[in-house]
Amino acid sequence: MKFFSTLLISISLTGCGTINTVFRDDMISSNKLARWHSNCDSIPRIYSGAALNYCTLDAAPRRSVGFDGYPAAPLILFDLALSGVADTVVLPYSIYLQNEHGDIQKARFE
Repeated sequence: MKFFSTLLISISLTGCGTINTVFRDDMISSNKLARWHSNCDSIPRIYSGAALNYCTLDAAPRRSVGFDGYPAAPLILFDLALSGVADTVVLPYSIYLQNEHGDIQKARFE
């Protein structure tokens, strides 16, 4: 029980990429890519949690580290592993979403 509680808290704190891309509105992921100045213009819905984490690593350097909306690289890497597992679990659903809606596009702030 202690392991599952720790795992649940860890997932919550890191802002799981799979939850942000599969189960929440597309604008949340889209705005995160834009806010973090990611070099990715879009992410596929298949393994989208891992892709979102990769795109946050492939972004402009962070202004700070921690939980204030600009995650630190170790947290992103930790979430990348968890998102890979979660993306595999929801793979049939994400394939359906990819066929229906296509890629998640990065928001354009002007």
